[in-house]
Amino acid sequence: MKKSLYFGMFGAAALSLAAVQPAAAQSASPAGFQAGDFLVRLRVIDVIPENFSSSVSAVGGHVNASQQVAPELDLSYFITNHFSVEAIAATTRHSVWASGTAIGRVDVGSVWALPPTITLQYHLSPIAGFQPYAGVGLTVAFFYGSHANGGTIKSASFSTAVGPTLNVGFDYALGGNWYANVDLKQMFISTTAHLNHGAIIAKTSLSPTVVGVGIGYRF
Repeated sequence: MKKSLYFGMFGAAALSLAAVQPAAAQSASPAGFQAGDFLVRLRVIDVIPENFSSSVSAVGGHVNASQQVAPELDLSYFITNHFSVEAIAATTRHSVWASGTAIGRVDVGSVWALPPTITLQYHLSPIAGFQPYAGVGLTVAFFYGSHANGGTIKSASFSTAVGPTLNVGFDYALGGNWYANVDLKQMFISTTAHLNHGAIIAKTSLSPTVVGVGIGYRF
């Protein structure tokens, strides 16, 4: 279900952009992005925690976090015509629960995630208005505003997570300095939750997939 969702978003975006290709391609700069360019994008992102692995002390089970849609702002600076550095800013709120424990499902509560990410990207030369890119970067995820669900869980806190990020996507010239954008990031981060003041320790590899669709302006 999760995989079909974000691949479906990529397919829909590509088809809609292809429909306006002739007009946009005529106004696109043949040289594409240039050294010294700034590109500001506003995206809608879907944050999909993969929860690759987890463990829960005392009661066992598997940790899960909910999917969340949110706005995202990013800024890219082109060091050369092909290499850029991108920084993103977004925050999302996720519900957290443990399944398969000795006492059944345990609703932990909710927490906000703030994962600033810096990515070094390589952009290919434009192809009929499309300019694909790929990159690698680092994510530092801060967790704040945690709220315990009550009942079994009286308190919850989450450790800061640091890990690598892989990135692919493309920009599409719409005319002038405007671009459409589709972006996919795979973050590899893990966090430790201290529940009931450390009486229960839950470790999980959240490693969210982040799918974004948006629009950008080049300065």
